[in-house]
Amino acid sequence: MPKAIGPRKVRSYGTAFRVRAVQLSHIPGVQVQDVAKALEIHPFLLSKWRKQFREGLLVPTDEIVIDSKTNSELKRLRVLEREHAILKEEHALLKKAIRFCSERKQKSLPSSNGTGDDTTSS
Repeated sequence: MPKAIGPRKVRSYGTAFRVRAVQLSHIPGVQVQDVAKALEIHPFLLSKWRKQFREGLLVPTDEIVIDSKTNSELKRLRVLEREHAILKEEHALLKKAIRFCSERKQKSLPSSNGTGDDTTSS
C-alpha cells in the first residue's frame, strides 16, 4: 500500500453520530466490524465509543430510534456477506478440483510411442 502524501486527515465525529453508531452496533445479530465498515470508520474507534457509552461518557442528546428498515438491512447485509464468503470458498475449491482432474487426465493419457495400446492382435 503506498504511503499517503501530505498531512494525515483527522476526522471528528459529533456526539449524535457516535451514539447512532453505538446503537447500530448493539442490534442483535449485527457485528461491530459490519457497522464500522458501513460507516467507514475503524472498528477500534467504534469499540472505543462503545466503551465510552457503557461508562456513561458518551450520552445521547436526544432519543434516537433505530427504525426496523435499518435493522433488517443490516441483518440482510450480514447474511449476504456470509453467503458471499461461502461462494468464494466453493469457487476456489472447484477451481482446484478442475486443475487436479485435468492434471490427472494428462498423466493417464497413453504415450505416443505405441506401448500403451493393448488392443493389438499378435
